[in-house]
Amino acid sequence: MTRGRKPKPSHLKAVQGNPGKRAVNQDEPQADSLTETPEPPEWLTELGQAAWLKLAPWLVGSKILTASDLHNLEAFCAAYSRWRLSEIDIAKNGLTVETPMGGIAKNPACTVANESLKQMSVFGSALGLDPSSRARLAVPGAKDAANPFAELLKGAQRK
Repeated sequence: MTRGRKPKPSHLKAVQGNPGKRAVNQDEPQADSLTETPEPPEWLTELGQAAWLKLAPWLVGSKILTASDLHNLEAFCAAYSRWRLSEIDIAKNGLTVETPMGGIAKNPACTVANESLKQMSVFGSALGLDPSSRARLAVPGAKDAANPFAELLKGAQRK
C-alpha cells in the first residue's frame, strides 16, 4: 500500500518554492547546480545536440541544472529529436501509410510523435521548460536582484 505522494526533494522546494511551509529535510544530500554548460552527449542525434546547446546554457544560468539532473536533460533532448524526426516523416508520408497487404494504416511515426511529446512534457516539466513549471520556479537571488530596496531592507534588519 502506498503512503501518499512522494516527498518533493529539498532542492526542488528551494527552486519551486514551499507554499505549504512543510518541513524541509535538512539531512538530504544536496546537489550543487552546475556553473559551466556541459557538452552534449555524443550519442545524441544532431537535432538532440542542437536542443541541448540551446537549453543547457539557460538551465545552468538559471541555477536549475545539477549534475544529478543531467539525465533529465538527456532524456528531453532525445525525445525532442525523436519527435522532430517523426514529424518530418509524417509531413513526408502522411498520417496514413499503405500496409504490405495493400490496406491503409496509421503511420507508425504518429505513435512515436505522441509518445515523444509525452516524454518531453514529463522531462521538460522537471527542468522548468513549460509555462506552469516555470511559474513555480524561484531562482535563488532573483527576488533580491529585482528589488531596488533589498539592500536598504537588509540594513534595517541588522539594527
